[in-house]
Amino acid sequence: MLSSLKNPKIAAVARLRKRAHREKDRRFLVEGAQGVREALAEDPVRLELLCTADPLDPLAVAASRAGVDVHHVSSDVVRKLTSTVTPQDLVGVAPFLDVDLREALSGGCWAILHEVRDPGNAGTVLRSVDASGAAGVVFTASSVDLYNPKTVRASAGSVFHVPAVRGAETAVAIEVAKAAGLRILAMDARGSEDLYGTDLSGPVAFVFGNEAHGLPEAIADLADATVRVPHHGRAESLNLAAAATVCLFEWARRRIGRGQALETLIAAAAHDIRSPLTAMKGFGYALEKRWDSMGEEQRSLMLTAIVHDADRMDQILRLLVDAARIEAGGLDLHPERIDLGDTVGQIALKQARDPDHPSMTFSGDPGPYFLDPTRLQTALLAFAEALVWWGASGPIAISATRQGGRLLLTASRRAGADVGPGSVEGLFEARRPGSGGGSKIGLFVVRGLAESQGGRAWASVEDGALTLHLELPLSA
Repeated sequence: MLSSLKNPKIAAVARLRKRAHREKDRRFLVEGAQGVREALAEDPVRLELLCTADPLDPLAVAASRAGVDVHHVSSDVVRKLTSTVTPQDLVGVAPFLDVDLREALSGGCWAILHEVRDPGNAGTVLRSVDASGAAGVVFTASSVDLYNPKTVRASAGSVFHVPAVRGAETAVAIEVAKAAGLRILAMDARGSEDLYGTDLSGPVAFVFGNEAHGLPEAIADLADATVRVPHHGRAESLNLAAAATVCLFEWARRRIGRGQALETLIAAAAHDIRSPLTAMKGFGYALEKRWDSMGEEQRSLMLTAIVHDADRMDQILRLLVDAARIEAGGLDLHPERIDLGDTVGQIALKQARDPDHPSMTFSGDPGPYFLDPTRLQTALLAFAEALVWWGASGPIAISATRQGGRLLLTASRRAGADVGPGSVEGLFEARRPGSGGGSKIGLFVVRGLAESQGGRAWASVEDGALTLHLELPLSA
């Protein structure tokens, strides 16, 4: 166990509390379980190093298995590395993640922060951008550092999900946004337009100002419109983070209003989340109250079930985020070289946590293929879920072939499908809770993901066997 800040490894971590050293090393601190969990959930894993006071913490174990450099340190060292009064016993180090202004600023909805100085507000805006499905955030040169530990902590892991630009002058960011086709809306308590009556169609960028002074007139004059958030009580104004959240979710609500598909998805997802959440709460309560009276095997079964249910909830939330980004036209792909056989094998291991889940097999050309691995896993998991409901019995058979510059992937189970040829198209529709069994969200998102990449997704039934098809163009 390391207990001294003079240890070279610990000293290298401690120096990242200061911005000058962060800039020099191009590394930042990730404090607490939520941030560490989100960094580990990225593929590839975004953490380079992890300090923990408990080497048996599940996140520390997962980090070690993922190849992260894990160090067992004293709780006193953790306290000195963090900026919180009561820190959690996990501190990670991650490389800088920011993106180039001119390459990133296009499409969807962006938040531009001008002289936003409070790291808690800035991190909350980042989190709201993520939750609303907006495209990204610009931390201008006059605003708090994106990698300030308090900003990172307030983002609750969204720093790993949302494209963020840093260091640009506000006027330059607005100029680049306009050139990219975004409509610029300056948020001002005395704005000439009401947010709820403002046109939010097409790509937009909200510009938010300083917590105390708002936007200077010179910046507001660069916008296409000045907009206010209406409020009818006696409060003088909204907190910056609250106002930004209202704006972002109003933009998201308008996207939902174009169809109601996302409203249906949210209702279906809430229904789907309730079951694993209830199970997790039940297992957690049982473990807390009866830990000493349980045998090791019983504890292990319950903990495995909790992990399985957590994976299920994570998948549903990923589907929701992708659905929002597809609807907003802000889906970004990150293709990598992958082996499809290995990908199917990893998914099969996760699904095996549920003893009732059918096994998965792979055949055909494993690749390598150049695709977005996260979105491909989303499609495979959604196919597996649909086949559990509608594919009768037997293992789930995944097959892949390459035709020219396209991947053709199929997933099927043997004869006895509980859906006919005339009904398979309905599997890809977003359906509300109570509208029958089966997947109500996964296949809808898979089709959206495929079409946004210039591909397609469909289903067929032949000789009683349900087959799900995915065709994707392969990146160069």
